[in-house]
Amino acid sequence: MSEVENPVALTAKDFASDQEVRWCPGCGDFSILKQVQMTLPDLGVPKENIVFISGIGCSSRFPYYLNTYGMHGIHGRATAIASGLKAVNPDLDLWVITGDGDALSIGGNHLIHLLRRNFNLNILLFNNEIYGLTKGQYSPTSPQGSISKSTPFGSVDHPFNPLALALGSEATFVARSMDRDPQHLRKTLKEAHEHKGSSFIEIYQNCNVFNDGAFDRLSNKETKAETAIFLEEGEPLIFGREDNLQAIILKDFKPAVVSIDSRENLPENIWIHNPEKKLKAGILTQFFEEINPKMAFPRPFGTIYREQRICYEDSMQAQIDEAIRSKGKGDLDQLLEGQNTWTIK
Repeated sequence: MSEVENPVALTAKDFASDQEVRWCPGCGDFSILKQVQMTLPDLGVPKENIVFISGIGCSSRFPYYLNTYGMHGIHGRATAIASGLKAVNPDLDLWVITGDGDALSIGGNHLIHLLRRNFNLNILLFNNEIYGLTKGQYSPTSPQGSISKSTPFGSVDHPFNPLALALGSEATFVARSMDRDPQHLRKTLKEAHEHKGSSFIEIYQNCNVFNDGAFDRLSNKETKAETAIFLEEGEPLIFGREDNLQAIILKDFKPAVVSIDSRENLPENIWIHNPEKKLKAGILTQFFEEINPKMAFPRPFGTIYREQRICYEDSMQAQIDEAIRSKGKGDLDQLLEGQNTWTIK
């Protein structure tokens, strides 16, 4: 794909399509769309090189609302479509838009294989812990005991932990953000885009119709400081109000919450965040639940894990180049007209 000479500076409006945005009033998807539109101009990528691919679900209407190339795929197959497109045209700037139902139910197998192959693209998984488009059935991330249209007596399923799933699938970039923290979401989107490899961002998104308030405790000003922790590379894990600061220490890979007097007077074994440490990243994904029933850990936001590994499309191209070098370019017509046959017995 040819480079654009002297590209014109773009704004968020340049990435907004002429289509009517058809989500329920108050849906968290509006905020995510806005942050993506605001982030894209800062990436320095020409619009004609950008592609958004989605599956099925409320989030999957996303490509209609962006003035870029895009495709509204079928249920659970956005990651498969994106894998094929990236393989044949690796220069594209590719984004996959999916939801907790689309990616983790019918699309789960495609998701884990894209992550392990490490295509250079970005996956935004909108997690509202419910099926919104089909009117409120429980999803793979719905908490155990959830009352929904399909679980009137409460879900008996153990929910997926998306970050742990991504880490176990050998994703090379794993992060979490939320719709109600626009600044943090834009920062996380940029970090994901800067990473070369499969970037996976779980985005908590409020469904105000079928699962309203699922993440209020993590975004509400009254509780956010005590229930959420925002990770910064090289910084200690500290959370809580200034008059009641808490820190997370790590001893023999066992985390614990301790009280501290100030941000300057810290314990020796305080946890310093390093997203390149996979064992620590694994522990952070388990802050999804209470590791110790007597001690509630805050939910982590930001870049959980990051590593560098060769991308699938680069490995594939290197293999093709080596085959051409050693065997020649080949001739399809000669192959089809040749005398080589197989006998099946």
